[in-house]
Amino acid sequence: MDSRDTAPDSWEQEDDVEATADTELQSAFTGLNVNAPEFVPSFLSRDPPENATSDGKLTAMVTHTQNSSAVENGETDASAVETWEQKGEPDEEEPGGGSSADTGFCGDEAQDEMMEEDEEMPTPKLPPPPPDAPKKEHVNVVFIGHVDAGKSTIGGQIMYLTGMVDKRTLEKYEREAKEKNRETWYLSWALDTNQEERDKGKTVEVGRAYFETEKKHFTILDAPGHKSFVPNMIGGASQADLAVLVISARKGEFETGFEKGGQTREHAMLAKTAGVKHLIVLINKMDDPTVNWSLDRYEECKEKLVPFLKKVGFNPKKDIHFMPCSGMTGANLKESSELCPWYTGLPFIPHLDSLPIFNRSSDGSIRLPIVDKYKDMGTVVLGKLESGSIMKAQQLIMMPNRHTVEVLSLLSDDVETDYAEPGENLKLRLKGIEEEEILPGFILCNAENLCHSGRTFDAQIVIIEHKSIICPGYNAVIHIHTCIEEVQITALICMVDKKTGEKSKTRPRFVKQDQVCIARLRAAGTICLETFKDFPQMGRFTLRDEGKTIAIGKVLKLVPEKD
Repeated sequence: MDSRDTAPDSWEQEDDVEATADTELQSAFTGLNVNAPEFVPSFLSRDPPENATSDGKLTAMVTHTQNSSAVENGETDASAVETWEQKGEPDEEEPGGGSSADTGFCGDEAQDEMMEEDEEMPTPKLPPPPPDAPKKEHVNVVFIGHVDAGKSTIGGQIMYLTGMVDKRTLEKYEREAKEKNRETWYLSWALDTNQEERDKGKTVEVGRAYFETEKKHFTILDAPGHKSFVPNMIGGASQADLAVLVISARKGEFETGFEKGGQTREHAMLAKTAGVKHLIVLINKMDDPTVNWSLDRYEECKEKLVPFLKKVGFNPKKDIHFMPCSGMTGANLKESSELCPWYTGLPFIPHLDSLPIFNRSSDGSIRLPIVDKYKDMGTVVLGKLESGSIMKAQQLIMMPNRHTVEVLSLLSDDVETDYAEPGENLKLRLKGIEEEEILPGFILCNAENLCHSGRTFDAQIVIIEHKSIICPGYNAVIHIHTCIEEVQITALICMVDKKTGEKSKTRPRFVKQDQVCIARLRAAGTICLETFKDFPQMGRFTLRDEGKTIAIGKVLKLVPEKD
């Protein structure tokens, strides 16, 4: 039996065993880092250590090397380690394709989620700001557009340019991507983390990452472009303040993305319904040989897009900003490029920084739609705070089930905080409710001003795309804030004239494409919603059927249930 497996008779003996083990380690280490200046005084000039102090130094060095190998990015700062210890969560390596470099800049709770479902994004640890620093405004930016327009690549490039992903990690991704003959994909791997997304080169889940500028704190929501994953994209857009529509300027790619079946049209429309007020159109792949930073091609894309975006409801003069860029080379993202002297505006990141501040009411009633939930030393819910402010240890009500819950801890973009304002992406650890009792689409609110819930409501609907007619009794799926539920149109109340806004006197028997009507809808289950007038973020919705977006609408009136 090995002497290390038996208990020592006395502690002195234990020290001897440690000393001999250290001496063995010492001899193993003498060959390393001979030229590294920092180790010369403390380590090489001594004889093999016998006193306790040099033992301490040696073990410290051993643990240091272990740490640096565990975190390849070299991003373990003391604050990150402390927060891990405070939370008491096991720091594990994730299965399913996440490499050790991922774990380097992976949020600890995100790791736990990956253990379950491979869902969350690796998130760089942001150092906690100094206590006297003013709180930066939080802005959520969603990247939308057709498949392969370059959304994830631009996201990865921005993270690299703002220092959220270091060069070493990207070099590692580049090597791995080269082995798979996919060398142009390596930047998108900073946001597409699970193996399936990397193998196919398609985003499935909404990726999340953070970056900061001098004035603002941004959350990137990288939405999937594929038409099969539009429901995920709606979930991402419903949390966004600002949308970036990524267009590929490459010959042929722009046309397919923009034609009837392409995702460019649908995404722009869904972003508008989700309440995105400002749209930045990034015309990407300008460095492509078929484009070569040509002003004519840029103007051609612009001319085709403007009429459509106008039709969706964006004002071209105020709400839309066009800019050329290249996600692969990073041209015109952080600094303006010499390749396009014809573009005189600000590059992408400075432009984001210069946008006006969003007006949000921090003293209003609390509304936090739940996006996701999981178990982790209690029940954890994720969502964006739409209005009101939340504090630690505050009592809240979970609607529509009316459970009273208490906020145990509060994380804003994975940084622990005691107080959160509107617009922040929060993780709340709740007491008084089980994870099974929560569904995405539930709302956290304060007891004084509960959110409305019900099944029947009247809404104004615009039919966008539907081949045949729609009559009472028609079933579809409603996406309202983060909630997804089946609904039936039970009655058509009146038609609305698109130009004058006049309502018809008679009830229509059916509606068809491009018409506007007011209808009564009934959901299969109880959902939380508000009228558009009182609370726009929770009063707009989309109707989808057979994988297509059929209509967009806004809630006009809530109909009380008949007992």
